[in-house]
Parts: sequence; C-alpha cells; structure tokens
Amino acid sequence: MRLSDFDKAPENEITETHQTNETSSESQVDSMTVNVETAVLPATTIENGATPSGSFGVLKNRNFVILWSGQIFSQLADKVNLVLMIAIIESQFQSENQSISGWVSAITIANTIPAVLFGSLAGVYVDRWHKKDVLVITNILRGLLLLSLPFLLWLTKGQVVANLPFGFEILLVVTFLVSALGQFFGPAEQSAISMIVDKPNLLSANSLYTTTAMGSLIVGFAIGDPILALADSLGASVGLGVNIGKELLVGASYALAGIVLLMLRTGETKQLPTGDEPHVLADLKDGVRYLGENKQIKGALIQLVILQSIIASMTIVAVRMAELLPEIKASQFGFLLAAGGVGMALGALGLSYVGDKLNRAQLSLYGSIGVACSLVGLSFSQSLWLSLLCLTGMGVFSASVAIPSQTTIQSETPEEMRGKVFGLQNNAVNIALSLPLALTGLAETAIGVPAVLIGLATISAVGGIFTQKYNSVD
Repeated sequence: MRLSDFDKAPENEITETHQTNETSSESQVDSMTVNVETAVLPATTIENGATPSGSFGVLKNRNFVILWSGQIFSQLADKVNLVLMIAIIESQFQSENQSISGWVSAITIANTIPAVLFGSLAGVYVDRWHKKDVLVITNILRGLLLLSLPFLLWLTKGQVVANLPFGFEILLVVTFLVSALGQFFGPAEQSAISMIVDKPNLLSANSLYTTTAMGSLIVGFAIGDPILALADSLGASVGLGVNIGKELLVGASYALAGIVLLMLRTGETKQLPTGDEPHVLADLKDGVRYLGENKQIKGALIQLVILQSIIASMTIVAVRMAELLPEIKASQFGFLLAAGGVGMALGALGLSYVGDKLNRAQLSLYGSIGVACSLVGLSFSQSLWLSLLCLTGMGVFSASVAIPSQTTIQSETPEEMRGKVFGLQNNAVNIALSLPLALTGLAETAIGVPAVLIGLATISAVGGIFTQKYNSVD
C-alpha cells in the first residue's frame, strides 16, 4: 500500500497486523521475522478482531458517527424548513382574513417538483462524483440559500412581479433550489452508509438513521414553530433585527451539517469525471435494467413504495379521523401523526439492538402484516387512546418493513450502481408519496374512513406476502 492511500482509507479502518513468514525447516529461526503492513479491515472491527453487532457496534465506527451527526442537523433543517416557509408567509405575504392554503400549496409544489424532475438523474451523477463532496456541498449550499433569504426578502420588499409579491417568488425559487439539492444529498447519503458500514451492521445503522429521522419529524412539526419563534427573539435581542433569527437557525443547521461532514472519510478512490462517461440517460437505463434483473432489490423497493403510499394516505385520513374523534379537534390531527412517528422511532430503536439477529425477509413480512392488523384495529376505533395505540403499533411495524428493505437495497447493490439505484428509489418513493395525496381524499369522501383503512390494510398484507418471492435474503 502506498503512503498516499492512507488518505483514501477511513481512519478507523487502518490497523497494523503482523504476518509470520514460514520457510524451510533449515532456516526456521531466520524465517520468524515480522513484516508490518497496513491492512484495511471492516469498518467496525475492533482490537480483538471481533465485529460487534447492534447499535453499540455501529457506534464504534467513527465515520458512521460523523455521517449520522451530519444527518441529524440536515434532517432537522429539512423538517423545520416547511414550518419556516409558512411562518414567513404568515408574517410577510398573507393578508388579513385571507386563507393561507394557496400560498402553502405553491410552496409545496415548488418543493415537490425537483423530486419528480431530478430524483433519478441525481443518482446517476452521484455515481460519478465523490460522495463526500456531494454531502458537504449540498448542505453548505442549502445553508447559504437560507442564510441569504432575509437579505433577499428585504431587497425585494414591496415589489410586485406578475401580480405576485417578488419576495414570495424569491421564496419559491429558494424552496425549489433547496429541494433540488436534497435530491443529490439523498442518494449520496445512502451510498456513503454502504461504503463505511460493513454488512453485518447495516441494519443497525439504518435503524439509527430511521430513529433520528422520526425524531426530527416529531420535533420539526410538533415544536418547530416555538423553536423558530425563540430564534427570532434571540436574534432580535442581539441586534440582528426582527424576524431574522429563524432563517439563520435553519440555514446554520444545514451549514453545520456540511461542516461536520468535512471530517468524513469514505475511502473513495474514484477519479473525477473525464467527460468520457456514458450519456446520463444510458446510465439511467442501466439502473432500470439492474433493478429489473435483481429480484431482492426489486422486492425491497416494492415494499418501500407500498409502505410510503400507506403512510402518505394516513396523513390525509388523520385529518378526518381527528374530526370524528370526540376528544380532539380536526386541527389537532398532528397528535395522531406524532403517535405513528413515535412508534416508528421505537421500532427502529429496537431493531438497532436485535435486528441483526433476525431474518430480514421475515421481518418485512411480519411488519407488513402488523401494519395491516393495526389499520384494521384503527378502522374500528372510536376513542382517542385506542387510535393512538393502533397508530403507535403501525409505526413499530412500519419500521420492521422500512429498515430491512432499505438494508437489503444497500447490501445487495454494488458500489458502481448505488447512486442510480438510490436515485430511482427516491423517484419511486416521491411518486408513492404524491399519488395518495390526490386519491385518498376522494376515496374517503366516497366510501368513508373505515373502508379506506380496511383497503390500506389489504394492500399492506397482500404486498408483504407478494414480495416474499423476491426477498429470500440472508
């Protein structure tokens, strides 16, 4: 190994090993010499040569801890960002007695379009670029966009273009760009996990990732507004001005994620693009072909798409459920969604400790059936506490589907295909999130909440059973 290779190997993977050279019996004494070499061992290998399992083992991996820390700041910024945009609309653009729905819909569309346009193509480019560079640059750029927002809104205050406040149009552009950068961050992050975590610990790594993702979701939607209000108060108290602190908080969170990820070492050896690479559409077709040929990855992806469709549908159903339950108001539907998030976080945390000892295919099947049973129970519920219990159970079982499926995709996809596969996965999941938002409301109006829940339960159970023919892993 060349000395320059030390910069390419993750720091926690560099150890010293001793090799004993044996020769003929006549020169046995001379043969007992020791050569010191640098060996690259699995990312979680420790001094006694054992590979620890569970969350304890993966947390011994310094590079995973760095990537995980960056994810925490980035995920939190992602979840609070929508709350930030709504807060800016309320304070600067919404007129008195005017509905905010139109403004929020425009922001939501600007946030969704990049996922449809760039989801797959981003994965192709991620395969050609250094993953660490993508992780750092996308977070730094998103941070700079948010940090520049107060100045841009001040600069365009009072200006109108095409019958819309120019500042709101700036808000749409910033939202679009932040979302577009996120399409590159996702595949790069998933690829990096596969590079720095060895296969026995992938499930634990994904469990911890899901735990923090759910935690940031709960924090973002449950206490995002008071956090942003506190940031504004602190900003005003130190002389930054009114209604500026919240943009600085979200922008700083993205930027801090990028700074943390600067310490990441992925061991990549790829050269920079030379311009001789195949056309991006050819690479995209290559990714689609690979998905079609690999049954394990196809089955895992189908399960993720089904699960995400059900979760998206539940965000619509939850509003109507809250309206029907006597204990809460329709505007308090967030309590129901938070229960599902808590359940998924608990399920992910449990899998981080024991999941590596279980069969991933069986976990996915039992999880799909468990989701179905939770939805059936929910369809008969007429009390808040039973509904919260069923939704928490649905979250736990959802983790048993999502985490093993994601782990299968990571472990079974070769390095040169990861960006393409993860990009296609992001595209499929984004479509799975979009279609139910349009269809579930119509279905609920036509056949009612219980029938919709029974339908979703049937989809979950049938999907879990159907994909077992693909999921013969481990």
